[in-house]
Amino acid sequence: MSIASRAHDSPSSTTRRQGSIRVKSHASDFAVFGGQPAFESTLHVGQPNVGRRTDLLRRFNDLLDRRWLSNDGPYVQELEQALATRLGVRHVVAVANGTVGLDIAVRAAGLTGEVIVPAFTFVATAHVLLWQGLTPVFCDVDPATHNLSPESVEALVSRRVTGIIGVHLWGRAAAVEELDDIARQHGLTLIYDAAHALLCSHRGRMVGGFGKAEVFSFHATKFVNSFEGGAIATDDDQIAHRARLMRNFGFTDYDEVQALGTNGKMSEVGAAMGLTSLESADEFVAVNRRNYLAYRRGLAAVPGIYLLSYAEAEQNNYQYVVVEVDGERAGLSRDHVQRLLQAENVIARRYFYPGCHRLAPYRSMPRYSDLQLPATDAVASRVLCLPTGTAVSVEAIDAICHVLAAAVGNGPEIARRLQDLRIGPTDLAAFERARS
Repeated sequence: MSIASRAHDSPSSTTRRQGSIRVKSHASDFAVFGGQPAFESTLHVGQPNVGRRTDLLRRFNDLLDRRWLSNDGPYVQELEQALATRLGVRHVVAVANGTVGLDIAVRAAGLTGEVIVPAFTFVATAHVLLWQGLTPVFCDVDPATHNLSPESVEALVSRRVTGIIGVHLWGRAAAVEELDDIARQHGLTLIYDAAHALLCSHRGRMVGGFGKAEVFSFHATKFVNSFEGGAIATDDDQIAHRARLMRNFGFTDYDEVQALGTNGKMSEVGAAMGLTSLESADEFVAVNRRNYLAYRRGLAAVPGIYLLSYAEAEQNNYQYVVVEVDGERAGLSRDHVQRLLQAENVIARRYFYPGCHRLAPYRSMPRYSDLQLPATDAVASRVLCLPTGTAVSVEAIDAICHVLAAAVGNGPEIARRLQDLRIGPTDLAAFERARS
C-alpha cells in the first residue's frame, strides 16, 4: 500500500512531503484540521487474505463438478483433519461461524445457570449465553494481559455458577493453569473463546486443547478465513459427538433425529476457502510479524503510545497490532488519536469498547446497571488496534508511526482544537465537516 499523492499537491501545500510521506509538523497539517490525508485510500485493521487463488479456484471447480455443496462434504472433512493435526487435538468440528461454534460448545459442554465471562471481549462471547437463557457473570480482566483475572474469577464463584468462558485475547493465551485450577477446585466447566488464537501456543502447547473445548473463528477478517466460518476443537469424545449432532439438527441418519440441534454446518465452498487459507497461514503470519516489528521500531520513541508485546518464545499469529494510549503522557486521549487517524484514512478500531457490561441489552438490566469493573473500563478507554495484514506495507506502517509521533508532539494543541470542534467519538458528520 503506497502513500498516496494528489494531483493538486504543490510545494505551497500546508503539508510538506518527505519522500512518499506527507510530513506532519504542526497541528494544521493534520487532515482533521484541513491538511491533506496521509493516505488516499483507507487502511483497515483486517482486510481479507485469500491465499493461492489457483488452488482456491481448482477446489471450487472440483466441488461444483462433484455437486456436493454442504452436509459434511469432503472439503469440510479435510479441513477438520488438517486443523486437528496442526492444533494437536483429537477432534475438530467445523461450523458456520464462530458464534454458532460458541453456542454449540456451550450446549455440548452442558453449561447451565450462570457462567463467568470477561466483559472485555467481543459481545458474541456474552450473547451466546444470554441467547440460551444463561446468565453471563461479567468478570474484570488483568490490565497487563487484557485476559480474565484469575483472582476476579475466584471471587465470583458461587453455587449458581457452572462454568467459565476464557478468552485468548489478541492471540495471547489466557491464564490457562490458574483458570484450570479454579475450575477443578469448584467443579466448573471451562471452555475458551479462541477466536484470536489460531496457531498460537502457550508454554509450547498449541491453543486448541485447553479446557473442555475451544472455539475458533474463520470470519473474513481473521488471518485464516473460510469467508465465514468457525470450528470447535476438543479432546473430549462426548463433547465432539454432541457438537456434531447439534450442528446438523440432531440427525444421526436420514430419518433419525437423536437430539435437539440447529443448522450450524460449514459449506463446502467455505471449507475450500478455509483449506486454501490454512495452506498459506505461515506466509500470512510472516507478514503479520514483519508488520508488528515495523510498528515496534516506529513507536519505540513515541511517548504515551505503548505497543502490546508478544512472547517471542511462543508461536504467535501477530494478527492484531494493539496499542494503549496513555492520555496524560501523550497529551491526547485514545479517542483523539482515533479521530486523527481516521482523518488520515487510517481506520483504527477501539476493540472492545466500552465493555460488554456497558452495551445493550446488558446495561439496562438491573444485574449489570451498577457493575463496577475498573480494569475493564480503564483498558477499554486506552486500547486501539492499528492496521496490519497482507494489505498493509512497511512503508504504510512507517507513515502511520510518523503521524502518531507528530500527533503526540502536538498533543495539547490538537486536543484543544478537537475540543473546540466538539468532535466526539461518534460525531462522523462533524468529523467530515472539519476535514472539508
